[in-house]
Amino acid sequence: MRAVVQRVKSASVVVHDEVGHEEIACIGPGYVVLLGVSTDDSQEDAAWMADKLAGLRVMSDEDGRMNCSLADCNGEMLLVSNFTLMGDCRKGRRPAFTAAAASEYAEKLFNMTAEGVVNTGIPVSTGRFGADMQVQIANDGPVTLLLDSKKMF
Repeated sequence: MRAVVQRVKSASVVVHDEVGHEEIACIGPGYVVLLGVSTDDSQEDAAWMADKLAGLRVMSDEDGRMNCSLADCNGEMLLVSNFTLMGDCRKGRRPAFTAAAASEYAEKLFNMTAEGVVNTGIPVSTGRFGADMQVQIANDGPVTLLLDSKKMF
């Protein structure tokens, strides 16, 4: 599992379809997490990612230092599925997505990750799995981190 974590002042997700567009999620201060699931990810990866996201201490404390978790500062999380995080750009100019998990399996692990974070008491909003989404982000810092459950980086 791979995640791009951005500390934000606020964020929202708008879903576009043939009828129009609709804002489906909106958060205040917290994290936007773009999450990709690979073919070899498991429930253990989802649990690891949920624990890491819930415990990550990159929110500012009263001295402006990155020292607080979302729970410490009543922050929120916007979790958005993003299969393109599994894209392999090492060859040629067009990414290969062979490492991305099949939709049904990826959605299951995505939901397990969201549930794992919710179970820690952190409010989690999500995008719509598999939808064409526009994510509005007011990045704070900017603070952007990469996480990988296989510890590839």
